[in-house]
Amino acid sequence: MLRPVTATRYVLPLREGGSMPGLCEADDLGTYVVKFHGAGQGRRVLVAEVLAARLAAALGLEVPELVLAEVDPVIGRGEPDEEVQDLLLRSPGANLGMDFLPGALSFDPAVDPVDPLWAARVLWFDALVLNVDRSWRNPNALWWGRPGRPWLIDHGAALYFHHDWPRAAASAARPLRHAEDHLLLGAAADVQDVDAGCAAALTPGVLRAAVDDVPDVWLEGEPGFAAAEEVRTAYLDWFTARLAAPRPWVAQLAEVQRVRRAQPGARRG
Repeated sequence: MLRPVTATRYVLPLREGGSMPGLCEADDLGTYVVKFHGAGQGRRVLVAEVLAARLAAALGLEVPELVLAEVDPVIGRGEPDEEVQDLLLRSPGANLGMDFLPGALSFDPAVDPVDPLWAARVLWFDALVLNVDRSWRNPNALWWGRPGRPWLIDHGAALYFHHDWPRAAASAARPLRHAEDHLLLGAAADVQDVDAGCAAALTPGVLRAAVDDVPDVWLEGEPGFAAAEEVRTAYLDWFTARLAAPRPWVAQLAEVQRVRRAQPGARRG
């Protein structure tokens, strides 16, 4: 389950994304990038962050620790920006915190060393969760730690099918949109070389644990569902269908890689 913390101070807004996360200090003396349930597309973004992070970790990919950040809107009383104050007022209670990585640099596979098999696992993972938000324009990967290594961040745009549950089942075989723009397309080994191992790592137990980590409060009241457990079952059904062999979305991604490699002067990491 997500470790609970209480936000004690709102430090500053981070305006890179549409959801306007904020940097907050907490009662465990940690500092977190907090995404608020009252922002943008609401709680579903937080759900996507948790599910994606849990599956990424199961694939051996580095992601910052996520915490359940309890927020009292009063922490923003000293913030002069009315937009921030309004966001905090709309987001009392349980929000999502991501461990802040001090001194981290944006990851660039053209500069930073890249393991082709690691890159292929990231590519496979992003295709699995329909993450369209890891490109040259917006890497959503940070170089951090000693020794330095890449960490994956910001998966709120993944699993976009949950914004239209009646049509969710039809997306289970859907290819990754804009795969040709993926940050690691040119640096990755053949995605089919890692397909079997990645799929095997995401056992029913791993999937069950991932959906169980999503707090009830972010699932309750979802239109078309009577209870949080029904929403968890819907996510499990979707992941089960997406992982079922022969996984056409993997073959389609491999074809995008083949086309990329055939292009003269294709940029590689």
